[in-house]
This record gives sequence, C-alpha cells and structure tokens, in this order.
Amino acid sequence: MARSLLCRAVGVFQLSGTLTPLTGTRFYSATEPEPLTVRQQNNGIRRIILNNPKKRNALSLSMLESLRENILTDVDSDHLRVVIISARGPVFSSGHDLKELMSAQGTHTHTHINNCVTLVLQVMTLIQDIPVPVIAMVDGVATAAGCQLVAVATEKSTFATPGVNVGLFCSTPAVAIGRAVPRKVAMEMLLTGAPISARDALLHGLISRVVPEERLEEETLAIAQRVCQASRPVVALGKATFQRQMAQGRDAAYATASKVMVDNLALRDGQEGIRAFIEKRKPVWSNKAEKAHD
Repeated sequence: MARSLLCRAVGVFQLSGTLTPLTGTRFYSATEPEPLTVRQQNNGIRRIILNNPKKRNALSLSMLESLRENILTDVDSDHLRVVIISARGPVFSSGHDLKELMSAQGTHTHTHINNCVTLVLQVMTLIQDIPVPVIAMVDGVATAAGCQLVAVATEKSTFATPGVNVGLFCSTPAVAIGRAVPRKVAMEMLLTGAPISARDALLHGLISRVVPEERLEEETLAIAQRVCQASRPVVALGKATFQRQMAQGRDAAYATASKVMVDNLALRDGQEGIRAFIEKRKPVWSNKAEKAHD
C-alpha cells in the first residue's frame, strides 16, 4: 500500500466533543435519511467521518462522491494541515457496495459499475496526492477496498480482502496492499479472504500503530498535532517526493531526492528552520511556498 503520512486511513471513533467544528458539512444521498459523511475542521485538523454504519460504510457511488468532495474542499488552503478519516459503527468500510456491482443487462449498468470502480481509484489516489498528510483511526473491521485505508488501529481491529469468497477477487485493493506488505502475505490475504489481526497488520506494515481502544483518539490527535507544528510547504514537498521516489529505482530515487533537498533549502521556511535551529529558538513558519530569495 502506498502511504500518505502513516499509511492511508481506515477507522472508527466516537465523537467526544474535544474538537469544536470550525466548519461542518454533511453529504446526503437521494435514498439515505442520514448524511453519508460529516466533515469537521479546527486548528488545521480536518475530520472526515464515514456515516453509514447500517450499510457497513460501504463505498457506494454516493459515499465515494461525498468522500472525494470532503477531501478536495479547500485542500490548498493554508489553514488545512492534516486530514483524519474515520467512521461510525463497528465497520470502517466493507469496501465496494456489492449491490451496485451486480451485473445486469444494458449499457447503463455497465457504465455505473465502471464509475464505481473508477471513483474508488480516484479517491485512493487523492489520498496520496493531496499536499497534506492523511491519517486514519481504525476501531473495527476494514475489508476489501476499505482495507487500503489503514494507519492507526485499536487492538480489536481486523483487516481482510474477502472478495474471493464472493467471486470478486480484490484486484484493485491488491495494488495498494501489495505495496505495503510482503508479497506472500498479500497473496495469502487475497487468496483466502481470511482476516488478519491488528498486531499482524502492524507486523507486516499494513498499519503504523496499534493502541488500546480508549487511547485511539488521543494517539491519533497527537500525531495530527505534531504534523501541524511543521511547515506546510515543507510537509507537502516531502510527501510528494516520497511518493515519487518510491516508484523509482535506487539511483533515480536518490537523484530525485537530492534535487528536492535543494528545492527545500530554497524555501523561505527551509531557511527559517535552519536559522531557528542555529539560534536555539522555535521557528516561525510562513507556511507559504515561497523562496527565501528571488
């Protein structure tokens, strides 16, 4: 699995009132009485909450459109520093909405299925490509396409790619999972559909941290707040470079990273960070992607 900051994100959490919404947006589908997603933001931290627990937060076309909108809204704003994706209910996401993938006669159905698959890929790619890190809170089950989005998880969480058991091999989730865990582990998950525990997911690199359930929100917010202390353009440059060099061979990756180091040093915040270190003080970030000298 290609990562954003920690991996990519899947999760569940209970709202505790510790984050007062600065902005809040709810997305409804034509058939759902409750909002499919809820977006809240404060102090640079945006929370996107999947809110369809009755359908196991399945990635229907409507859910995916809501999630994409939540990710993209004001994504280039200086006020956005990190995104946390979570979900309500015992299942973060069960992956594709299988009812929408049912084959039937006609061009319209084929187009709808293609749109669902394409939109999943767009959302997963967005998580990698937006300039801010994306973190997840996981407290339950994450399967199929939902299994691509994992980071911080509770001890009771499990992860699986069970599509093979219903005649739909998890081919697209395999792209991300196969880049996160050893090949043989990925193949066992994909061929058997059997779930793995949070501890095994951590061992194999599918997630970055396992915490007790009562500390999930505290631990995730601590990571997000630490990210907010860094310079936004420096983080954005570093995230984009990491993704790019991971797809390259060793020599090309070093060449890419070396060039970006020079670009980083040319930033106003790059120079400010070094100056603050030498002067033994906290840096004062501009959070602007501006060069120190024109």
